[in-house]
Amino acid sequence: MFLKIENPLVSADWLYKHLNSKNLIVLDATILNVTDKKQQEINTKKQVKGAVFFDIKNIFSDTKSPLPNTVLTPKEFEEKAQIFGIQKNSALVVYDDLGIYASPRVWWMFTLMGFTNIAILDGGFPAWKAQNYPIESPKQRSLPKGDFVVNYQSEKLKYTQDVLKSIENNNSIIADARSKGRFYATEPEPRQDLKTGHIPTAFSLPHSEILENGFMKTKDQLKTIYDTINPTKKDFIFTCGSGITASVLAFGAALIDINNYAVYDGSWTEWGSTNHLPIEK
Repeated sequence: MFLKIENPLVSADWLYKHLNSKNLIVLDATILNVTDKKQQEINTKKQVKGAVFFDIKNIFSDTKSPLPNTVLTPKEFEEKAQIFGIQKNSALVVYDDLGIYASPRVWWMFTLMGFTNIAILDGGFPAWKAQNYPIESPKQRSLPKGDFVVNYQSEKLKYTQDVLKSIENNNSIIADARSKGRFYATEPEPRQDLKTGHIPTAFSLPHSEILENGFMKTKDQLKTIYDTINPTKKDFIFTCGSGITASVLAFGAALIDINNYAVYDGSWTEWGSTNHLPIEK
């Protein structure tokens, strides 16, 4: 029987129960946190048994772009997803080693491409390991070519000109997932040669504020957080340093049925390195 994912956030118990489903593909989306100086040794890396490494940086981002983590074109994404072995009827569960950090980026990319049979593992790999569920050292796995087809949802992606128009028209809420120190320019940016500060009219909503010990906060807590900065239900534009933690905010919004959101893919790396764009501190 093919697995249909009903909830975009699943527990370690749920994943263990469905681990042998015929159409399930478990994706390890781990990347290093750009602000975290601790780096895991490769030879100590473990993963969920049967998982496949989903390489955000080198395969599922535009490596020709001067900006990090730039999303692929629909055609490129479709081709790479097929090569990766993803089918139209695949059920995807994505996690990362940091609890919830990079996994929502993968969820958002697939959502942008019109694929919805995907969930994030709440608590990530630490939650899986805490239950003593089966783990293994990373393995090279090759899946048969898939028949994945993109149904592009362009409204989920914003560019610099869109953000400028939003500021001018005051028709969206811009929420910044970076730390408050980076937002208010009281601490440096981790990437060199970036200006400090934030996009005018933006609200500071660090992605850590919608998490608790690596798990998503409850829907009631999330609703309070999002309603506080957007009581009139305007469209949301989520931004961060390079599009990774903006996707955490997008995922949090989707969990409470906020669908009028988009991610500013260039985020602060683009805004803070582009001349003549307005900046507040």
